[in-house]
Amino acid sequence: MDKNFVCGLILGMLGGALVVANSYKARKLVKDGQEEIKNKVCEMTEKKENKKQDDYDELNG
Repeated sequence: MDKNFVCGLILGMLGGALVVANSYKARKLVKDGQEEIKNKVCEMTEKKENKKQDDYDELNG
């Protein structure tokens, strides 16, 4: 039972990788998702830096 599950999981991952590698739409979807995540992380980082700067200015102001 466990061997069948693991084999199915591996075949599913390989099949998914082939679909993504051969499909323009799937590649674009993955790429867009990655860009969206990068933008969110950058936005969160900037907010945190601005908050730190505001707190610093408030203490020294």
